[in-house]
Amino acid sequence: EEVPEDTTVEKLKERCLKHCVPASLEDPKTVTHHKLIHATSEKVLTDTKTVLEENIQDRDVLLLIKKRAPALLPKMADVVAEEKRKQEQKAPDKDAILKATANLPARSVDRTVTHHNMRDFQTELRKILVSLIEVAQKLLALNPDAVELFKKANAMLDEDEEDRVDEIALRQLTEMGFPESRAVKALRLNHMSVTQAMEWLIEHADDPSVDAPLPGQAPAEAPAEGAASSAEAAAGPSSEEGGEEAKDELTEIFKKIRRKREFRPDPRAVIALMEMGFDEKEVVDALRVNNNQQNAACEWLLGDRKPSPEDLDKGIDTNSPLFQAILENPVVQLGLTNPKTLLAFEDMLENPLNSTQWMNDPETGPVMLQISRIFQTLNRT
Repeated sequence: EEVPEDTTVEKLKERCLKHCVPASLEDPKTVTHHKLIHATSEKVLTDTKTVLEENIQDRDVLLLIKKRAPALLPKMADVVAEEKRKQEQKAPDKDAILKATANLPARSVDRTVTHHNMRDFQTELRKILVSLIEVAQKLLALNPDAVELFKKANAMLDEDEEDRVDEIALRQLTEMGFPESRAVKALRLNHMSVTQAMEWLIEHADDPSVDAPLPGQAPAEAPAEGAASSAEAAAGPSSEEGGEEAKDELTEIFKKIRRKREFRPDPRAVIALMEMGFDEKEVVDALRVNNNQQNAACEWLLGDRKPSPEDLDKGIDTNSPLFQAILENPVVQLGLTNPKTLLAFEDMLENPLNSTQWMNDPETGPVMLQISRIFQTLNRT
């Protein structure tokens, strides 16, 4: 049938649909879901243009074709999986290369010597810290203000609680509908990264052990009210007997500080090593001996297991020239009268990776610098 030249392509489409699929026009979207193509030129005709504008002649063949449905929006799980795949395919960065090659034999003799010297310093530093803690405790126990000082020390500990979860990150995850306890676990496993925690939660949604507590994760302790109240009790008596009582109370405070600073193994490393067949206790021991380094802990578990966890609690020979030189240093002497130094020593003993934090602290940094300098001076070959 003849079509006027001023007919739009859209109207032409309607007539074609009416002729081919009459029932389909009940849905107004049908017209927009189809397109007309000029068979000879293979050109898609524009809906708003007229027959004349599109230069459609008599006996031209037009094709009526249903448009391809638009792609559905991807699911969150698919997006996460794709991102994960991209991450896995990324070229390794410098840190990843160093981590992967850490256990390869060194070609350079100098590097090997440096490595052994560092290892020696770490081992010796532990012994030095164990013995310095004993000295610091005795000095602080002699201080009449010891009780007040330790109230402050406990307050510092509470401020610096390592187990604290990033509240903003946690709220973001709970607002997405994830249970709080599960979100906390995911954040701890993923260094407080919301994106990585969300990936983990989606990945483990159907995992029966998703709500199991993390290996080696101690339940959160109540704030150190016990320490504060025992400190107040110690402040009371002034007689000789009272003095002894105060010393006992301070011993308890020292124990409480130590307990607060217990070693916390890296949960991911614990899971990975336990999957190799080692039991939890030996895995935690391995990580403690090897500063939470998974590869070194694995070597320790497969090797002669030296040093043993017990060796970590041994002090240095207090009569050695090294220890005497450290004790005679005025900066160290002053530092030992500050409860924050004792705190730092305890923390580095249980969490050696935190030593950088204490090296940069204005109160404890100078003490650590002096210990390091004295050690290097006396161990030069």
